Amino acid sequence: MKKKRKVLVIGWDAADWKVIDPLIAQGKMPALKSLMDRGVYGKIQTLDPPLSPMLWTSIATGFRADTHGIGGFVEPNPDGTGLRPVTSTSRKVNAIWNILHNQGYKSNVVAWWPSNPVEPINGVMVSNLYQVANDTVDKDWVMPKGTVYPKSLTDEMKQWRVHPGEITLSMTLPFIPNLADDKELRKEKRVAGIVKVLANAASVHAASTHLLATTDWDFTAVYHDAIDHFSHLAMKYHPPRRKEIAEKEFENYHLVVESAYRFQDMMLERCLDLIDEETTVMIVSDHGFHSDHQRPLYIPQEPSGPAVEHSPYGILVMAGPGIRTGGQRISGASILDITPTLLALYGLPVGKDMEGKVLHAALAEGTQVQEIDSWEKIEGDFGRHDPDLQEDPWEAAEALQQLVDLGYIDEIGDDKLLAVEKAKRENRYYIARNLINAGKLKPAIAILETIFEESKVLRYGQRLAFALLSSNQLVKCQRLINELRALERQNATERRQAHSANKTEGKDLFENKEFEEPMYLELVEGLLHLKVNRTHLALPLLEKVQQKNPGNFQVALNIGKIFNLRKNYVAAEKQFIKALAIDDRNAHAHHGLGLSFLRRGNFELAVDEFMAALNENFFLPTVHYHLGEAFVKTGYYSQAVDAFTVAVRLSPGMTKAHKWLVELYTKQLNQPEKAKEHVAFLHGNIRGNKMIVTGLQGSGYQFILEEIKRLGGELYEAADETLIKRFLDPRVLKLHQSSDWLSQEPDTILYVPPQFLAYLPHNVNYKCIVVEADDAVLLDYQSAAKGGIRKESFSVKLSQLVRKNKLKLSSWIEAQPAMEIFFSGDVHNGLNNSQKEELKLFFEQDKTVKIETDS
Repeated sequence: MKKKRKVLVIGWDAADWKVIDPLIAQGKMPALKSLMDRGVYGKIQTLDPPLSPMLWTSIATGFRADTHGIGGFVEPNPDGTGLRPVTSTSRKVNAIWNILHNQGYKSNVVAWWPSNPVEPINGVMVSNLYQVANDTVDKDWVMPKGTVYPKSLTDEMKQWRVHPGEITLSMTLPFIPNLADDKELRKEKRVAGIVKVLANAASVHAASTHLLATTDWDFTAVYHDAIDHFSHLAMKYHPPRRKEIAEKEFENYHLVVESAYRFQDMMLERCLDLIDEETTVMIVSDHGFHSDHQRPLYIPQEPSGPAVEHSPYGILVMAGPGIRTGGQRISGASILDITPTLLALYGLPVGKDMEGKVLHAALAEGTQVQEIDSWEKIEGDFGRHDPDLQEDPWEAAEALQQLVDLGYIDEIGDDKLLAVEKAKRENRYYIARNLINAGKLKPAIAILETIFEESKVLRYGQRLAFALLSSNQLVKCQRLINELRALERQNATERRQAHSANKTEGKDLFENKEFEEPMYLELVEGLLHLKVNRTHLALPLLEKVQQKNPGNFQVALNIGKIFNLRKNYVAAEKQFIKALAIDDRNAHAHHGLGLSFLRRGNFELAVDEFMAALNENFFLPTVHYHLGEAFVKTGYYSQAVDAFTVAVRLSPGMTKAHKWLVELYTKQLNQPEKAKEHVAFLHGNIRGNKMIVTGLQGSGYQFILEEIKRLGGELYEAADETLIKRFLDPRVLKLHQSSDWLSQEPDTILYVPPQFLAYLPHNVNYKCIVVEADDAVLLDYQSAAKGGIRKESFSVKLSQLVRKNKLKLSSWIEAQPAMEIFFSGDVHNGLNNSQKEELKLFFEQDKTVKIETDS
């Protein structure tokens, strides 16, 4: 008889590989290492905003916040008279334990956020309020209503709680060794916070291990917030010490974060001792936590400001039955993928409406995945709350105050209605950010427009500007930027005054430093110009932002993109290296750096960077495409085919990859049969054929065009223009804005200056005439164009310009698959008879670019 699947899921809020990797290397996290060695592991991408209640609900459901209904840390009471911590009753969809309940499985769920009040599932549920001490150690520690299900276990579970007052000095010494000799240090508020987090973690661990050992279960989910809270308390003291951190404080608290991870690993070791080899284990975090130079020096003075310390990637480790073995690293995981993957492990169908995917790379080969339209449409008992259930909001007052103490929410003033309205807007802001993160721009914009109009809160407007930019509402975006600039100036005085007050009061520099001008509007406006290829306007704005905020990853990344577009690959390389110095695991930065190498002929370095990018995120078709190009240039044709094949699987409409596959199969690998499907695609998707002429100013391309005209070619010709502009269709200068007209005029032969070649669409086949010229000829032309200045006085600068323009031309030519090209030779003084005859042969042969399928 086949044994029922057992799965243990342990949530480590904010766990990050950048802290874990060195500890693993030093042998300080052996339990986690054992799981990694026998299973799979990798990064897992969070959602925006990285707020824990929203994220852990997405992990447990496979849905985003706009669907699951948890929009932040707090929510209004049903009567609208105040606020309460977000509750389980606000979740609109089934969690994984509800689905398992419906299918007859038994689940234990401990401290999941949010899970209060507990749900009546088949098994045991202990809520996220279980570990919260609401009185002193000498008083009766009452558990709030709805903390344990079934109620009959309430007294049993009470005994496993650990009160902060029970934490001894010896228990805290691994975190703060100096406590042994410094009595004054013991009085610090930060020490009290560390003791409180330690007690909470011990409570959750005791409850979960008790249930693991004493109950019959098929699924157990345990949530630990310890790493997140320890990190908020002490990550700024994590080595190396920064100059802003006092040496004494560093000495007191520099071990807190490391000890937090080691403590979590010891708790994991105990959990592993309590299960058998037939249990599948998953360790997952909802986001990471900046631990290096990306650590912010200050916390924004806004609701949920501490989330600025969170990083976009958490950890995922899986091992046991149903999981691939051998310590394989996986990529491309999102927190939305956890519930679909768990359903697949249990052999249950995945809801088609779920926004996550099954992590096939993690599951054992042969795992069958079924689908169902939606678990929300299935009738039956799911162990959910009565829809009419309401809770006394004052029972959650202690937990609410915890959120205030942590800085996640503002103090609640006397005007409760005002606080409720503010919280409603803030939750809607979080939902809008989550929608933007999902690419659901229209509903996000509708929310942001409403809350910005109501409040004129600057960050609401800034986020709206970004959403308008992303949805190509560029005129509206520019108008909003202008409005926000005026609002920003209005707020500047208030910020300076607040900063002065903080300095006078002598508050913590890290928490109260003036919120430096983020130059967010310059960033958005720079990206706006970049979107419409106005790189000359985008670059100075982004460089201005970079000068003020050199640690901004997005700025370095986008400046690098601009330099790649401009074919200034050396400058691009510097920017991508700068971006990788900020985030060395970013796939897009590795891709950009690889592209700068590829276009300069450094093919081996390009391959290394493209592989590094795919190691971080395998699901980037453009990276696979450029990797294929690099393999072609190095003669690794089979590997190139593999890369292009993955590219078209990820992006089936990528015409240029299909062209490369046709060329490789027919010309290099002599496998014409394999080219047929790609030929069929091209025949069905190529929208036309076009002959183009390109060449640098001074190359004599006009003589080529004159000869083509004499041969009967149909050219654009402006009779009243200068010789240079005579054959230049003005629409070519706007190819970056519109190119549909190209395929509608197949017989017209176009002159395309080299700087516009990159904007030619890929769904057109080209025959290309490249007009060549020696550097000396081009240099003489440029010198004359500058008014006859003696070439010797600026020959170096002109030589650099000529080389740069020739690089643009050659790099485009090198990147074109299956294109017929005619190189004219030197024609700056006109064509000789031999050149005319060769051009005639090229021009008069069948102008349709044929893709042959036989050898």
